[in-house]
Amino acid sequence: MDDQLGGWGFLSNHARVLLTITRNPSARIRDIAAACHITERTATSVVSDLEQAGYLSRQRIGRRTRYTLHLEGPLRHPAESHLPVRALLELFIAHDTDH
Repeated sequence: MDDQLGGWGFLSNHARVLLTITRNPSARIRDIAAACHITERTATSVVSDLEQAGYLSRQRIGRRTRYTLHLEGPLRHPAESHLPVRALLELFIAHDTDH
């Protein structure tokens, strides 16, 4: 599908994963990957990136993982670094008709 769209999109995998976890903090990696149209390996890598950067933490509860988001951190690109991640996610959640 990316080829039909010119090979780029407005949101990165990192933004999609954060948005998916915002909607369901106990989502499995399999579910995150499916929702974001990425592989489980990519989803695992993105979650690790986000955890290392301080945007989320993970807690094992039995056989499941529960994610806690830390959304006051700034967006990473210098042009938007004055905005917290929360601002981006709230924009999508406010217009989310499925959830």
